Amino acid sequence: MEPGNLTSVSEFLLLGLSEEPELQPLLFGLFLSMYLITVLGNLLMILAVSSDPHLHTPMYFFLSNLSFVDICFTSTTVPKMLLNIQTQSKVITYEGCITQMYFFLLFVMLDVFLLTVMAYDRFVAICHPLHYTAIMHPRLCGLLVLLCWIMCVLISLLHSLMVLRLSFCTDLEIPHFFCELNQMIQLACSDTFVNNLVIYFAAVLLGCCSIAGIVYSYSKILSSIRAMSSAQGKYKAFSTCASHLSVVSLFYLTSLGVYLSSAVTHSSQSSATASVMYTVVTPMLNPFIYSLRNKDIKGALKLFFQFLAYRPSS
Repeated sequence: MEPGNLTSVSEFLLLGLSEEPELQPLLFGLFLSMYLITVLGNLLMILAVSSDPHLHTPMYFFLSNLSFVDICFTSTTVPKMLLNIQTQSKVITYEGCITQMYFFLLFVMLDVFLLTVMAYDRFVAICHPLHYTAIMHPRLCGLLVLLCWIMCVLISLLHSLMVLRLSFCTDLEIPHFFCELNQMIQLACSDTFVNNLVIYFAAVLLGCCSIAGIVYSYSKILSSIRAMSSAQGKYKAFSTCASHLSVVSLFYLTSLGVYLSSAVTHSSQSSATASVMYTVVTPMLNPFIYSLRNKDIKGALKLFFQFLAYRPSS
C-alpha cells in the first residue's frame, strides 16, 4: 500500500463490534441501555454526595470525582458508536478520531490515578485513624485530584501529538468501535518505533506505580486489620475497603483480559469485544458496587428522592 500524506487523510472507518446487519438493532439497544444506566447511576452518585453534608468527606469526594470521570469516559466512545449504528455509517473524521483518542486516554488514566488515590485514602483512614482528618484535609484532596488531571492531560496530549506526526496508508479501517491508540498506530505507514516506545514506557511506569501504590496500601491495611483485637472492628474496617477493592479488581482484571485476549487470539475483533468490559461495563457497575452495601449512600439517595418528591411546585 502506498503511504499517504497526512494532510490527505480526512476520515477513518470504525468497523465496530460486528458487521452483521441483523445484529445492529440488538447492539444499539444494548449499548444505549448500558450508556443510560451508566450516566444515570453515576449522576445519582454525584448528586447524593453533593446534597448530603455527612458525605462531604475525602472518600466520597474522590468517589464523586470517579463517577464524573466514568460518565465522561463512557461518553467518549458510546455515543459515536450509537450514532454510527443508527445512521449506518462507519465514518469518523480524522480530527474527530484524534479528539476521541485524546479524551479516551485522558479519562482511562484518570480512572487509574483516582483508584490509586482512593487506595491511599483508605490506607490513611485505617492505618492512621487518629490523624486522618489532619492528613486528608480538603486542600490535600483537591491538590491530589488536580495533580491527577494535570498529569493525565499532559500524557494524553503527548500521545496525541505523536500520532499527528504519523503518515497513514490507504487502508484506514479501524477494527474497533472507537479510535484506540494501538489500532491507529498499526495503520501508520511511517516509522512508529518512538510511538511504541512511549506507549510501553508510559504503560509500564503508570501501571506499575498505580499497582504498586494500591498493593502497598492494602498490604498495610491488611496488617492493621489483623492486628485489631475486636472482630467487629475488623469487619467495619474491611467493609470500608470492600467496595473500592471490588472496583479496582474489576477494572484491572477486565483491562488485563483485553490484552491477554488480543495476545492469545491475535484478533482485533476479539480485542474490541473484550474491551467493552472495561470501557462500558465497569463504569456502569461502579455506582451499584459502591451503593449496594453502603448505608450512607443509600440514606443520601433516599433523602435526595424525598426532596424531589416533596419539593413544592412553583
